[in-house]
Amino acid sequence: MQKANLTTLTDEVLINKIYVIREQKVMLDRDLAELYGVETKRLKEQVKRNMSRFPEKYMFVLTDKEFESLRSQFATSNERRGGTRYLPMVFTEHGVLQLSNVLKS
Repeated sequence: MQKANLTTLTDEVLINKIYVIREQKVMLDRDLAELYGVETKRLKEQVKRNMSRFPEKYMFVLTDKEFESLRSQFATSNERRGGTRYLPMVFTEHGVLQLSNVLKS
């Protein structure tokens, strides 16, 4: 996968990737992986290796109910979790910044 050129992203594209869950604005792991030009699997690996840098106010895993509700907001495949094996991680604004630091190292 080729790294995305962040300077060419429009505000509209980014705004459409932000969801409100648990009264917090968050972005999905898969969307962030795409923006950073890495596989979602690799992004999750780096987060798990650096869990101390991601308290719940920075990142959390969706519940089944939250994910089902979110799936209704975007088109996914017919599989139970839109082709994913695990529930998505979501990142708050501070989590996105921390993720950037973790992925650069």
